[in-house]
Amino acid sequence: MLNCRAAAGCLAVLLLFGGTAKAEEKEPSAVVAIGPESEWGFPGSRFSIGPSASVEFSVIKDWLEIEIGGGTLFSRGQKEWEVDALFKKPFTLSNTVELMVGAGPSWSYATVETGKTGATFVLDFMFWPWPERKFGWFFEPTYSYSFSKDHEKSLAVSVGLLIAIP
Repeated sequence: MLNCRAAAGCLAVLLLFGGTAKAEEKEPSAVVAIGPESEWGFPGSRFSIGPSASVEFSVIKDWLEIEIGGGTLFSRGQKEWEVDALFKKPFTLSNTVELMVGAGPSWSYATVETGKTGATFVLDFMFWPWPERKFGWFFEPTYSYSFSKDHEKSLAVSVGLLIAIP
């Protein structure tokens, strides 16, 4: 009889307070970003455009995300491949908008030059129009600085589609 009362009491507590607990938002294991990128390099005012792709995953929730990405840029008779690893701090601006500020190493190789290492600084705006956050879009301006002897600098902009991987 005592066990029956204890079980009924536990059930009553669960029914009363169980519905008030919020379900935790399920974070995707990774987010894939694909889209075009345009870059303006200086000195020299070289303009390039091409496809880019990246994958981003959370290491420490709300504190650290890592993005591994790359792309191919085309300009007058030249092709350049770029790869970077960015470490980003996420900021939630609203239910549908996130901002990530980050930096990290980069490497590039052009058909007329040797490989160059450098650093990339990024602002990543992510827009999630639906509450499920399966698909969205991004706008990502970047600044890169090359450690090679010419110390080339560049400004780039990427826009495109976000795909959350469960």
